[in-house]
Amino acid sequence: MTFVRGLRNLHSLEEKSVVTIGSFDGVHVGHQAILRQVKEASRRLQIPSVVMTFEPQPREFFSAERAPARLMRLREKIDTLSGMGVDRVLCLQFNRQLRNLSAVDFVDQVLVGGLGVKHLIVGDDFHFGCDRRGDFAMLTEQGKRGGFVVNDTETVEIDGRRVSSTLVREFVEQGNFVRAAELLGRPFAISGVVGYGQQLGRELGFPTANVQLNRYSAPLSGVFAVKVDVAGKRYRGAANVGLRPTVGDLLKPILEVHLLDFVGDLYGQRIAVEFVHKIRDEEKFTGIDQLVATIRRDVEKIRQWFLTAETEGI
Repeated sequence: MTFVRGLRNLHSLEEKSVVTIGSFDGVHVGHQAILRQVKEASRRLQIPSVVMTFEPQPREFFSAERAPARLMRLREKIDTLSGMGVDRVLCLQFNRQLRNLSAVDFVDQVLVGGLGVKHLIVGDDFHFGCDRRGDFAMLTEQGKRGGFVVNDTETVEIDGRRVSSTLVREFVEQGNFVRAAELLGRPFAISGVVGYGQQLGRELGFPTANVQLNRYSAPLSGVFAVKVDVAGKRYRGAANVGLRPTVGDLLKPILEVHLLDFVGDLYGQRIAVEFVHKIRDEEKFTGIDQLVATIRRDVEKIRQWFLTAETEGI
């Protein structure tokens, strides 16, 4: 798969393509249905498939801290789309320049002039352009002029509810990882590179691998039983996602993972953390002693949960 970033690099793509556009946060089963449509058209027309996405996501550009928490960062999204068999991912920086493009200019400059679109697949509720004139009907008319076909996307429902990033986020926030996995088509996980922190966990007797989320908010918060993939091996662990209110040193949430029965150095390694069970919400304690005692109880609860889960075949 080829990853292309920015309008200025559009010339590196093929002259013709099948295109879909969206945030694709989570790349859930609804998104996967769209990707199957795109890949089928790509095979039929024998031209590359292109997923166009944005960084930051449009709602983050307009509302920043009030935007919904992301289910995945850009690197995770690219890796997942690559695994789905997409030929190209085009990531456009959503900035003032892109924001100020009219719907017609977006079609002419990006879709036709940049991507040579021959087949476009978008939702019938899709809107774009600074003038808000860009919608499914407008694209269909522009397709007649520009020589491309426009189709709407399939709607995927589970238990009578439309699958969406919002619904996945709802289940993740609730700690309902079984339902979230149904919508995602895989377990909910967060991946990233382990960085250096203040080594507070080590001082407290529970060394942690810290992954910076680089987000104003996370889709979940609290203490969790997790499974952690490290260099091809899987470990059980206890994870905390939040702002560490007892210490009070964070402005953005962080993922901290204590691997059970693990000895070694994880700094600089990429890990994938799969969330399987929520233990409790994040709390602020009166002091370090109370914090340590609670962490000790959390770790024991997580050990017991894994033993029970193994016995029951979960």
